[in-house]
Amino acid sequence: MLRENGSKDAWTESSAAETGDFVNVLRRQGMLREEEYPQGRLPVPETQGTTILAFKFADGVLVAGDRRATAGNIVMYDRTDKVFEVDRHSVMAIAGSFGTAWETARTLQHSFQFYRRSQLQEMSLEGKVRALAKLLRDNLGMVLQGVGVVVPLFATYDTASSDPAKVFFYDAMGAHFEATDFAASGSGGPAVRSILYYENAWGPRPLRQLDQKGAITVALRALDTAAEADTATGGVDRLGKIFPIVKILNEAGVTTVPHDELAALFQTGASA
Repeated sequence: MLRENGSKDAWTESSAAETGDFVNVLRRQGMLREEEYPQGRLPVPETQGTTILAFKFADGVLVAGDRRATAGNIVMYDRTDKVFEVDRHSVMAIAGSFGTAWETARTLQHSFQFYRRSQLQEMSLEGKVRALAKLLRDNLGMVLQGVGVVVPLFATYDTASSDPAKVFFYDAMGAHFEATDFAASGSGGPAVRSILYYENAWGPRPLRQLDQKGAITVALRALDTAAEADTATGGVDRLGKIFPIVKILNEAGVTTVPHDELAALFQTGASA
């Protein structure tokens, strides 16, 4: 609105600058109370899962994960299952936001099942790997907000391949890479990778030459060592008799190693 002298009305000028933003009007008048938060978001307490590993050995692929779930400095649960069977020859291990990771694993499981029943055949290896990558990319919006980050491992036994044991690791945006011998993820991942590298390069035998008992022993030692430096990793709870989840993939399918066998092998390894 113009006055008779040609100047703009003060109220009209102010409202034009505000462009109808009511929240901005309240902010300028000091009537809106705001808190500052990191990354411009409200703090959301997330339950996180760590640490996971996978490596190839003489009889197939071993995938393992500790049992601890944390929210900040709080231990939420010490009997968490972080290794999921998604089909008869495939396993997904999860690290990161537990709620998002759990939903991702279940969605992947149903996707494989739907494909198998609708196409009357198994999904190809490339299809399985990319299906998980797509789920991670679809979660990118949450990642950019600082919540819901998932960095999984995917292992499968591809019976159609001359080298059937396969291990893949991912980043939070869905980029995927095939591991030559081993992979690890989660907050204890760096320690686990160092241990597996040492065992593979300088141990009595390379990882691929280990039998099942030897492979399980190495996995238990790696997770227990990682727990010494990382409070988010449960390792082996000797007092509570809680052991990691360990699954074996081979031509016969996926097998979960029983608790009693884990306890016996860990005790033998500790006294060796």
